[in-house]
Formats: sequence, C-alpha cells, structure tokens
Amino acid sequence: MSRRSAPSSDGTPYWRRKRLSEMTTAEWEALCDGCGKCCLHKLEDADTGEIHPTNVACRLLDTDACRCTRYADRKRLVPDCVVLTPDNVDALGWMPSTCAYRLLAEGKDLAWWHPLVSGDPGSVHAAGISMRGRIISERAADGPLEQYLIDWTP
Repeated sequence: MSRRSAPSSDGTPYWRRKRLSEMTTAEWEALCDGCGKCCLHKLEDADTGEIHPTNVACRLLDTDACRCTRYADRKRLVPDCVVLTPDNVDALGWMPSTCAYRLLAEGKDLAWWHPLVSGDPGSVHAAGISMRGRIISERAADGPLEQYLIDWTP
C-alpha cells in the first residue's frame, strides 16, 4: 500500500489543503519522514532551557531504518515517549527544523526529499537528512549522555 494520499481534483496534495487537525490518521502518520531525530535522547540545559540532542536513540528505534520497532506500544514501553498530535506539535520546540509536522504547523511546505513529495521512502536517507549511520541505540551507549551531544543540522 502506498503512503501517498490521492491529490485533490486540482492536483493539490492533502498536506497543502488540510490543517494538521483535519488529517486522517493515515495522512498524519504518512507525514513522518523517517529521519529518526525525534527518537534521539535530548538533554536540557538547566540554566537556559536549551535542548541539546545526542546521537543516542531510544531502544525501540531501528537505527538503520530510523523507524520505531514497537510503534503501537511505544508509549507503554517507553513512558516518556512523546506522542505527536495536532494539539502538541506547536509546543515541541525541540522538534528538528526539517520535521514535516513542525514545517506544516509553521505554514511551510515539505522539502523535496520528503517521501510524500519524492515518492521514494529512501529519499530522506539519500538526502542525508536522516540519522541513519550516525546514531547508536541507548543499549550501546556507555557513559553519560553529555559525551554523545551532536548538532543535527543537515
């Protein structure tokens, strides 16, 4: 089954015609580009509140595919997992600037490499946007998270 949703009669794709709150579950889920950035552990600076990502991924993330291996059960298995919704996406300033949910919430469009635009689920990896090859599972991390800080700017 294709992740792409049929465009309107004028050819406009759903993400350009609908607000996030109007999307079906399938449309919402298809917005995820599979970069894996939201599944990385992050540290918050206690003084400034600034969020710093690490290259350490949640134990449920397949670090090659950059997809959750237990998506339906993720909140039960990882209680601090943040489930994105149309109601909370605006408040999550730590989401990467490339994230489709963030871009659409800000009134921007999807990038050329987004699978919904390119038609290729591998385009996010080919464009170097995903974390494939640059992250480790929390199971492999040894020592404090501070030693794994990264800059995820593509």
